[in-house]
Amino acid sequence: MNRRNFLPTVASFLVGLKASDWALAQASHPSSKRSTVDRRTHLSLPGEGFVSVQTLDVPKLPYQVENGVKVFHLVAEPVKREFLPGKGFDVWGYNGSMPGPTIEVIEGDRVRLMFHNRLPEATTVHWHGLEVPISMDGVPAISQPLVEPGEMFTYEFTLHQHGTFFYHSHMAMQQMMGLIGLFIIHPRKPYQPRVDKDFGIILQEWAILPNNTVPNTLSMEFNWLTFNGKAGPDTTPLVVKQGDRVRIRLVNLGMDHHPIHLHGHQFYLTGTEGGRVPESIWFPENTVLVGVAQARVVEFVAKYQGDWMLHCHLPHHMMNQMVSMVGPMAHVGQGMHTGMGMGEGMGMVRKGHALSEELGPGLGRGMGMTTRDKRISNVVGAENHEQHELRSSHAVGEGEKRVPGYPQDMWMPMDDLVAKPETYGMASGWSGATMGMMTTVRVLPPKMYSEVMKLIKEGRREPPRKGNEHNHQGHG
Repeated sequence: MNRRNFLPTVASFLVGLKASDWALAQASHPSSKRSTVDRRTHLSLPGEGFVSVQTLDVPKLPYQVENGVKVFHLVAEPVKREFLPGKGFDVWGYNGSMPGPTIEVIEGDRVRLMFHNRLPEATTVHWHGLEVPISMDGVPAISQPLVEPGEMFTYEFTLHQHGTFFYHSHMAMQQMMGLIGLFIIHPRKPYQPRVDKDFGIILQEWAILPNNTVPNTLSMEFNWLTFNGKAGPDTTPLVVKQGDRVRIRLVNLGMDHHPIHLHGHQFYLTGTEGGRVPESIWFPENTVLVGVAQARVVEFVAKYQGDWMLHCHLPHHMMNQMVSMVGPMAHVGQGMHTGMGMGEGMGMVRKGHALSEELGPGLGRGMGMTTRDKRISNVVGAENHEQHELRSSHAVGEGEKRVPGYPQDMWMPMDDLVAKPETYGMASGWSGATMGMMTTVRVLPPKMYSEVMKLIKEGRREPPRKGNEHNHQGHG
């Protein structure tokens, strides 16, 4: 064999390999031999000026250094995930987490990702936004063999970009089961102006029918909305000190776009899934639309103390376990109507007309404009239904309960159930205002900030304080 035909021969050989054979060939390569240079497990970034990204409720993926290469082990597997306490679901993730653990590296790094498939079906990993060799792109059949259950595949490439990227399965329904994680690449020279806090959040949506734990990946409507795999009020607040410069990285992999709104502050869009945005085109806003498969990075100075909402502003995305409030009275208080097929739920007219009995509100995108609609809510008259806990000073009479459309918003605080160190000192009842794709940015004065950070470090849960302390008065 001469030099002229060596490379084509090797290339044709590799294309014919199964994933298991490919992995075996890689394992025998000299570069895969374990080095004794550094066998420690790393989670933090070396170097000065870098602020590690906090992905609340999601761990970091550890690595070891072998011959100058950062080596990660990424494992796809079924995962149990609680969106709220007691509300556990069967999803898919990586390394026991959904979303998968965050990969955090630096521009110029050489990375080796040893991918293990412990799912019941074949899969691959795509590195969204990364410029990598075609053999590392993670598209099944087109750029690599499928990784069958029990097999492994090694991805290896050098990083020449910086910004907010992510990894995910390139099998569509697997994405809807939760197979996604953040891939953060810091620049060689830290961004300016420097931030004090850096957060990463993955936006996801789920259709989970009553008495079920498995997401309906075919649905076009969603009744659970999550930040980093948690639904409000169990989403962990972003705790910052007043005066901090804050960066928030938002990534969306679902079926809907999400207008993410921050209360009390204006921010600047400083990055996308393509990397850093030139400062000359930054502009202020307080709501950023995070489209499907997009990343949006915003930065702001936390000037004003308080517990400020950060949430998707689509009204249906600020709720959990949404129920149809109008419709057949037979469904009193028992949740969303689910008797229709997917086509009817999507509003697809296959027989009859658009106002026929077969179409109506349900777990799908029907308009709900049918004779099924009633002037009052399903929940009126339900024996086990609790009306609003917080009422005005006058009692609600029986006649008022029958006002058309009443009730709409249920007030369901659960402060004690979702308490954690990050919620210490929040106003009584705060959890009732935080549902679905919602969390809070807690801008705290120095003394209160130190108290909360001490609790976080110790992992201690303190009982909520009494009374309303919206402005954290007396803690400056």
